[in-house]
Parts: sequence; structure tokens; C-alpha cells
Amino acid sequence: MTQPPPPPNQPPGPPPGTPQGGFGAPQDPPPGGFGAPTPPPAQPPYGYPQQPQQPHQQPQQPPQPPAQPPTQPVGQPGQQPPYGYPAQPPTQPMGQPAQQPQYGYPQQPQQPYGYPTQPQFQQAPPVPAAGGGKKLSAQMQIVIAAVVAVVLLIGGGLWYANSGDDGGKDDTAKGTSGGTGGDGGKDGGSAGIGGGGKEKPPANPKSKMAFQLQLPTVPDVTDLGGSWITDTAYVKTGVNSVVGYDLNKGTVLWTLPLTGQVCGTSRHTTADHKVPILFEATKRVAPRYYQPCTEVGLLDLTTGKLVWQTSVTGGNGGDAKVRFSEITLHDRTVAAGGLDGGAAFDVANGNVRWKPQPNADNCDDLGYGGGEGGLVAVRKCGSYDSPTVTIQNLDPMSGRPLAQFKMPSGVDYASVVSTKPLVVAADVGDTAGDGSNISDFFSIDEKTGKLKAKITADADRYAARCRSTKVEGCSQVLVGNGRLYVPTEEHEGSTGEYGDETNEIVAFDLATGQSAPEKADAGDRYTLMPLRMDGGNLIAYKWPPYDRGGQIVSIDGGTMKSTLLMENPGDKANRDAETSFSQTGAEFQYANGHFFVAETLVSKTTASTSSYGKRYLAVGFTTAG
Repeated sequence: MTQPPPPPNQPPGPPPGTPQGGFGAPQDPPPGGFGAPTPPPAQPPYGYPQQPQQPHQQPQQPPQPPAQPPTQPVGQPGQQPPYGYPAQPPTQPMGQPAQQPQYGYPQQPQQPYGYPTQPQFQQAPPVPAAGGGKKLSAQMQIVIAAVVAVVLLIGGGLWYANSGDDGGKDDTAKGTSGGTGGDGGKDGGSAGIGGGGKEKPPANPKSKMAFQLQLPTVPDVTDLGGSWITDTAYVKTGVNSVVGYDLNKGTVLWTLPLTGQVCGTSRHTTADHKVPILFEATKRVAPRYYQPCTEVGLLDLTTGKLVWQTSVTGGNGGDAKVRFSEITLHDRTVAAGGLDGGAAFDVANGNVRWKPQPNADNCDDLGYGGGEGGLVAVRKCGSYDSPTVTIQNLDPMSGRPLAQFKMPSGVDYASVVSTKPLVVAADVGDTAGDGSNISDFFSIDEKTGKLKAKITADADRYAARCRSTKVEGCSQVLVGNGRLYVPTEEHEGSTGEYGDETNEIVAFDLATGQSAPEKADAGDRYTLMPLRMDGGNLIAYKWPPYDRGGQIVSIDGGTMKSTLLMENPGDKANRDAETSFSQTGAEFQYANGHFFVAETLVSKTTASTSSYGKRYLAVGFTTAG
């Protein structure tokens, strides 16, 4: 996510352990009487339990004994813990908002709408007096407060232990968290999840440039989104066509001419390499560059043939063809949606399963989420100014809702990240403010339609993105192992030098919304971008620094440990070609030792060479041969 300028620094609060009596609460006179110099309040060394703050109207506190460790001067910021460790709860001045924790810090689990909000740290009860009203010593109060704090933390289900200095290596906090993400394991990791991926490291992960595809000439802004990898071909949309290229040489294997421009593709394919696509009925001719996206087809990625082609009429459009904007696949059903409504087709022959019907409620299926898990509709009803959005888990044969969840008010669009487990992203009340179109992720029980957890996607902290009007338009976010995986935004690396930026991939438990203790580090000057799940592993791309080539890694979904699958050449020519694409707008595909980066949008003014260097439709790397 593009980060807005950070907020100004907040004024520091009083040091932990400073007495917090209410206004007008009685205070003991300092040693020597009023007007005498007051010794600074005590603060135990870093890492020791902090004395709990006292509620308003707390009885007066005893003066600090003289033999105490030195405290942080009032008005000076305290020492920060190492990167990736949980922060100690700060004390804020009255009227000031709480400061946000740094990247990678565990977050308080989000509660479903309507649930009472739990405080991040419970207030410790007042320390009782002993011996007929005699106050406990300050040292005894600190010991009791430490015990209470430990009990509360364990009771909350989170225990964070600093792992110590390991010479600059991974500073991930060790720990366990409840939920479906795992049972914790003896070493604090999440046992029983991750692994089982098909992608294995080659004997030599060093790759070479396989080929480069030149940009086509287009009449105006043209959507060229859509690319796939098969056993023998890299398939890419072109101008009024789809083309298959040899995986290693880039020579054309086949070309499928179409009646018009491709205007929608599915990220899901059948087991025998067939994929549904949308395209226009006629070619774009000036001055009418855009044609209705009405044609539905099934493309065989092996032969380059169109298995079937069809279109439908209906809905509030009368006899006109229904216009679609996206398409997906689940099992034996192809489903397409858009502002005119949704329709579904038999994958074998294109026969219509359902199509839009006239309705007075102004309700339409904007689109569908597919894949192996199920078929999920995003249904929008009502007026443009006051819509309601509902998530429906459908019977793929009839379109009948099996379960549904109504999104909260303030949601105009929603994107399906995963159908099973069901995870939806939305920008509630347009609060994201960074162009990511994500303020929250919703973990929903696909069988009952009940909300399991809401995970807030802080725009300053996480880098997942969704296209606001696309149901299956999210990138850099994955679901697997009962977890949600998202990358953090880039931040300063360990060296602090210019250009030293890095990030991590972190995980959240979909049952509880709690953050998992494990994280995957990109390493200094690299940026991790999750691409897809591979069994229980994540396939991720590491965007390179100026003097290195990019890398493909497999990340264990439980331990978050990385295995190198590919490292691209670091010379200037290869690196310039690899990084000539947008990190947020390009397509990244990896399978079986082959990696491709491709454009998704080309304009008439897009030149093959610009001030940023030479531009390409796609570039490919391979470890084969």
C-alpha cells in the first residue's frame, strides 16, 4: 500500500510506574516536606515487569525509596525494544491518541461487529493494605504487580519471550497462539501446518533469461490482463487474441484470434488446462474504442482452441446482451458477473445454468469467487447512494444460496480472497485511504454465514491490495493453513543506509483474528510479495535491490522459514528488464522452475523505450538447462 505521510510524533507519556491519582486525589508529602526536591520516580530496568497504572481515585502512593534504579527523565522517550518484539504498553497523556505499534508487532485480535471490545491490557486491581491498614512497601507492590501482569498475559492467550541477540539474525518473537493455526509446538512454532508443496528447489537455483516479449501496438488503453503456465507453454493475452509461447525459447506455439479484445480472465483452470475467458463481440475501431464485454468462452491452454463460446440476454437490460466484467471457475461451473448481473454456465458445453432476471429490488451479482473451495457471490442491492452488499455461498449447480453474510454499512464493494475458508476483503466507509481498497478482512463460516473474526488491515502497516470493483481482484494476500498471510509495507532495514528497505510476511489466525508469532523476513533491501499457495507453503517473489536479481522462495506456512527456488541474474541488463514492471500492476507467475512477469495494461502512448528504460509485454526466467 502506498503509505501516506506519517503522523507527527506524539508527546511521550509519563514513565511506567508513575502514580496516576485522580484529579484532587490526596498525595503524601515528599521527603523533607512540600517544597523540598522530589527524587525522580523509580523505573525498573528494561525487560522487568512494569508497575501497573492505578485507576482514578486511587489512594495515595508512598514516596519512592532512595535506592532505586535510575529512571527515564520525564519528557524523554523510552528505549524501544528490538524490531519485531512486542512493545510494552505505553502510558499516554490525557487527550492524546495511543501511538501505533511498529511493523511486525503482534496486534490485538479484532472482534466481530456487535461484540464488546476488550481492553488491550486489563487494569490491575488496587494493591490491598496489610496489617490493619499498613501500606505495602514499594518493592512488594512491584512484585505483586509483576505476578498479576504475568497471570493476565497468560490468561489472554499470548506469551511473548524475547529470544535474545543472535548476531543480527531473525529477531522473530517466539510464542504460541490459540486457534486453528496450529498447536504451538515445543519450540513456540505452529506444528502440524505448512509443507506438502509441489515446488522443490532445483540442484542449481541460478536462473537465466528465457525470453522477452515486445509490447504490441494498441489503438488506446487496452487491458492485456491474463497469463498462465502449463507443462509446455506460457500463455498470454494479446490484441484481439491469446497466444501460447514455448516455455524456454519464447517461440509461438499457437495463436487464437478472437472477435474482439479479451476483457476478463479466470485465475482458476480445470485439471486438464482449460480456462474461461471474456471477450468483446467486435474489434475496437475509432472513435469507439470500447465494445461491450458480452462473450463467454472456454479456452484450451494446451491446444489453443476455443472449446465453446456463448452469451446471454436478460435482467433489467431486456433483450440486450448481458455485459460482464469478470469471470471465474469452480468445479463444473463457469460464473461471470458485472453491473448487469451474474450468469453461470456448464464447463463442459457452455449451457446456461442461470442468468440475470428482472427484479424490482435492483439486486445483482457483481461477481463470483471460485476455485476448489466453492462458488461465492458478491450480491449488491439498493440504490447507488445507499447499497447493501451480501456475501452468498452458492450451490454451483443451481445458484441457490447455502449461507450468507451481510456486510456492514459503508461497504460499496467486496472482494473474495478465498472461498474455503471464506475470507472477504472490503473498505468499510472508505477508511483505507491509501488506494489498497482494504480496511478489513472478514473471516466467515461458509456453512453458517456467521462472522468468525474481523482482521483490521492497517494501511500504514500492510501491503495487500484489491481492485475495488473486482470480486477476484486481490493481490499480495493468501489464505491457507487456517491463516491469512499478508506482507507488511516496506520499512528501514537493519543497516539504516539509503535504499536499505525491507519487509516481512505475517500471518493471522482466521478463527480468532490473532496474529501468529512467526513471520518471514525478506532480508535487507528485498521486498517479499506472496504469489500463491503451494500445498501448505507460500510461493513468494523477492523484489530485488538495484544490484541484485529477484528471487523466488517457498515459505513454510507454519514455521515461515524460506527455501530458495530461483535466483535471477544480477547484471544490469537482466535486472532492468525484470524490474521494468510495476510491483502493484504486473502479473507474476511461477511454476516448476519458470518465472514470468507481464504487463496488464498498455496504452497508445506506452513506448517500448521510455525514460525508465526499455519496456516489455513479458519477460521470462528459467532454471532449466
